[in-house]
Amino acid sequence: MKLIRSHVVAVAFSFLLVTLVLAFPASASVGNANLKVTIIETSPYPAKIGQYLTLTVQVENVGGDKAENIDVRVVPEYPFSLDSSADAVQNVGALGPGRTATKEVYLFVDKGARKGTRSIDIYSRPSGNSPWSEETFDIRIGTETFDSKGTVELKEIVSEPEVFMPGDRGTVTMTLCNTATTPTVTIGGEDFDTNARIQSAVLETSTDGITVSSAPYVEMGLLGPGDSIDLTFNVEVGEDVGGGTHNLVLAIEGNSFDYSSRKNVPLEVDSSNVRVIPSKPLEMVDGKAILEFDVANTHPNEFSSVSIKPEAEGVEFYPAEYFIGPMDPDELFTIEFDATYGNSVGGSGGDREPINMSLTASYNNGINRHENIAGNLELSTFSPESDSLEFDSGAAVAGGVVALFVPAVLLFYRRKKQ
Repeated sequence: MKLIRSHVVAVAFSFLLVTLVLAFPASASVGNANLKVTIIETSPYPAKIGQYLTLTVQVENVGGDKAENIDVRVVPEYPFSLDSSADAVQNVGALGPGRTATKEVYLFVDKGARKGTRSIDIYSRPSGNSPWSEETFDIRIGTETFDSKGTVELKEIVSEPEVFMPGDRGTVTMTLCNTATTPTVTIGGEDFDTNARIQSAVLETSTDGITVSSAPYVEMGLLGPGDSIDLTFNVEVGEDVGGGTHNLVLAIEGNSFDYSSRKNVPLEVDSSNVRVIPSKPLEMVDGKAILEFDVANTHPNEFSSVSIKPEAEGVEFYPAEYFIGPMDPDELFTIEFDATYGNSVGGSGGDREPINMSLTASYNNGINRHENIAGNLELSTFSPESDSLEFDSGAAVAGGVVALFVPAVLLFYRRKKQ
């Protein structure tokens, strides 16, 4: 009996001991949730100047207790910024030991930032009444660095249209070429490949009224020795942009910081257009005329679909609109219109009645349709009947004078002879 009691006491004591051992770590781990913060992704990498940056932040509970209410706070400094201070703190919620969660943080990289490495501080706490713990991370801004030694050069610039007019839309296409001629190059006893990496290219403008509507090119890959690539940007020229050469800038990020470059890209703007000049007197005889004009393209590049349309009150023209087609710079083209006035014109004594006439030129400069008044002229009109009547009256008077004068001369001559 005593032996049984002793065994029961031993078992009860052992059970109590195990219970205390199991309970001790649990009670000792209360409040010992420990957080580890890591940036697991940066997009884009490296961060782009003047663009948004997405950081994927991972929070892991590496402690022995559950974290009841985790907060993560981002404290950005220049050149990084948040859209709103309300976005600074994000709540992750509860995490058990060994559990992870992720949050995305959106930052803007200032346009004036320089390339290089900048730091950012991220704070975390396991609950609302716990102190903040701080961790610092490095963020790279600019381009990645490669060991390739290929050099990118601007080989060709093609504008369409070749010369813009105010109000035009068009494109500017640039050809970039890797000028390397051999697959490898030796520098300081070390061999390097001569591939060229173009990480980004953007066309910039500083002229008011000229805009580039195309997004930058990014991550264009690798150009081997002698290879080239074409970059096309959409460009718009405002109505108020003056004539002349306006310089755009192509900013290229190459293999490394040392291989980045900025190239001037000229854009020509000229407002000269189509002119129409009379090549014969503008006269209508008895309400009809054949009118002849010289049409000149005074613009520095070719126009297409050129047509001329005359207008005058009460006058009908045939053709109603003269289609010329393409015209080279400084080309001269002669056209004719048959003009008919609705009523016969003129009056007694041959009075002339001028009619105001305008000529409108329509044409394409690239994809852009233009119109301009190519000439404001006066069309003279007269009636031949009135002029012939005036001529006949004068001739009759002159004939009468001669008829009287000749006999008088003969009579005078006879008398003097006698």
